[in-house]
Amino acid sequence: MNLLENISEALASIRSNLLRSLLTLLIIAVGITCLVGILTAIDSILFKMNDNFNRLGANAISIRPLSETIQTNRRGKNEKPGSAITFEQALRFKNDFKYSGSLVSVEAWCESNATIKYMDKKTNPTVVVRGIDENNLSVSSYELELGRSFTASEALSMTNRVVIGSEIVKLLFNEKADKALGQDISINGDIFKVIGILKEKGAASGGNSDRRVLIPLLTAKAKYGFADKNYNVSIATMHTDEVAASIEKAIGLMRLIRNLGPGDANDFEIRKSDSILATLKEMTATLRWSTIIIALLTLLGAAIGLMNIMLVTVTERTKEIGVRKALGATSRNVLIQFLTEAIVICLLGGIVGIILGIGLGFGVSLLIQGSFVIPWLWMTLGLVVCIFVGLFSGLYPAMKASKLDPIESLRYE
Repeated sequence: MNLLENISEALASIRSNLLRSLLTLLIIAVGITCLVGILTAIDSILFKMNDNFNRLGANAISIRPLSETIQTNRRGKNEKPGSAITFEQALRFKNDFKYSGSLVSVEAWCESNATIKYMDKKTNPTVVVRGIDENNLSVSSYELELGRSFTASEALSMTNRVVIGSEIVKLLFNEKADKALGQDISINGDIFKVIGILKEKGAASGGNSDRRVLIPLLTAKAKYGFADKNYNVSIATMHTDEVAASIEKAIGLMRLIRNLGPGDANDFEIRKSDSILATLKEMTATLRWSTIIIALLTLLGAAIGLMNIMLVTVTERTKEIGVRKALGATSRNVLIQFLTEAIVICLLGGIVGIILGIGLGFGVSLLIQGSFVIPWLWMTLGLVVCIFVGLFSGLYPAMKASKLDPIESLRYE
């Protein structure tokens, strides 16, 4: 028998034991759905994050105080976290850092539970307020849909102007961004005039990415400042190959500003946007392996169930096997036929699982408003896994069938 005849016989056998075959097929489909669907969803999420970081730029770095996590140095003593970068230190760094057309931005977190009001409408007290300078939007992943950002003079003056996120527009201005421009809104009782609207970022970039308002840096200092308040410094260089040199220059300048001696360790840290993405990729690599292991365990259960079905099938078709051997079928023919049946069941389950998995991945990409790419790699992996599951579960029953004695098989009732 050739391959097509074996496949035809396998399909006929599946139809004759339809319910048992369908149950096994569904178990395999669930495992492949987990394998293909979750891996595709992870790829969609990573693609979206990578797109966000690309907009921020692989040539962007930020300076933060040394992590608050207690670390141990080589002498076994505890190192204290770095002190906050003050307003004066941040502005001095911004004014003194000169490197190949780099842009330096200073920003400050204000609060995350503000209430925004416009006329008789108001938001829940869950709006994030941040203070920014004139360069912030140029070095961050945020873009303007309408209006403008702050000028240099506005950023360093006590002006009550504000740039608002897209969700604020939806809540207070019925999703009409053009009607929000020039309007006065209240932030915890203080009146601000809207001069800009941020583009929507979506849920993938964080729960409150669009539920935020940006105010001038000096206004933020006046309204939300305190003695040890920290101000974040970000730098965007012109070209990616200039990042290393700009980091060295930034470290030297910040050490000078913070009065660190030659033997003092840095009490601040440099973070690159691409290193953050690399960390996220490492975390998702663990998630990928966990997904593969869970899917393989599911498929192992399906393989055991399929092996049981094949053993029952061998017993039920003992007389048929005897007839085939009496008509000239070799043990190899019988072995290949039963292996083909097991592989066909697995491939059918795999195809169903791949379709469901692609649907799951597509749904996630729609949810995060990202791009969907057909997961050829995971589809191929799913089919290869199905073939191996079919071989694993069908080999023993097929060998048992091939070794049956034709005379004894013909006598079997």
